[in-house]
Amino acid sequence: MRSIESSGERVFSVINVLLLGVFGFVCAYPVYYIILGSLSDPMAMMKHTGFLWKPYGFNLAAYRTVFENRMIPLGYLNTLWYMAAGLAVNMLFTTLGAYALSKRTMALRNPIMLLVSFTMFFSGGMIPSYLLVLRLGMVDHWTAMVFPSAINSFNLIIMRTSFQQLPEELFESVRIDGGNEWQIFFRIALPLSPAVLAVIVLYYAVYHWNSWMPAMMYMRTRSHYPLQLVLREILINNDLNSMGTGISDAADKEFVAVTLKYATIIVATLPIMCVYPFLQKYFMKGVMIGALKG
Repeated sequence: MRSIESSGERVFSVINVLLLGVFGFVCAYPVYYIILGSLSDPMAMMKHTGFLWKPYGFNLAAYRTVFENRMIPLGYLNTLWYMAAGLAVNMLFTTLGAYALSKRTMALRNPIMLLVSFTMFFSGGMIPSYLLVLRLGMVDHWTAMVFPSAINSFNLIIMRTSFQQLPEELFESVRIDGGNEWQIFFRIALPLSPAVLAVIVLYYAVYHWNSWMPAMMYMRTRSHYPLQLVLREILINNDLNSMGTGISDAADKEFVAVTLKYATIIVATLPIMCVYPFLQKYFMKGVMIGALKG
């Protein structure tokens, strides 16, 4: 039987929908504006002020200019490599560490967890980190983008909590049948944690895709730059000469720079935005399963 809402509940529902609609518009409109701006004519965008609801003079010149830059495809390839290698290292170390720390019988379990939690609030700093990477011989090498961030403490704690919620009786039955810890880990613990694994993969993938600070610190050769560092050069330094545009007039460069920035942002963010919907169904479930318990 359908319940009858009171007038107060209806008013609350209307206000709730309106507030969420306004909030959603505030979040979505900047992305919408950048998409339209990247498709607009540079001269028209320079003169435009206020809201933008449709492209001003549909023009793909900004995208052609972006893809003519040899650093953009090279940055894509570098980012994909750093992300693939980083995810492999991240997931291997994080899952192994979380599984070991989820065992109550592990020696020094609590002191190790204390040290792991300590790194969430305090770090050695930028200079000691650089000196460590330098002494290890990883400067200007792809390993500098992978191993210094091999384990994220927050992700490790989420994964550990998820493993702790698995029934210990299941592990005992495997041990009785002659299974060892490696078999339990790969055949029981990991297959029973797909939602949490998807969330951790998403966290690490977004980190590696957006990572530019380690590359700025450790990379010396431009051919090793990830996409985000190339993007930073374009947006911060507005280095149109490195884009190979062939534009000589300073005023024309300023006009092109407006839509060029928008097009570069779309090119850099579109792949990770396309991947996210496929993992979204695991996101809330994985976070709740791996949530910290008091």
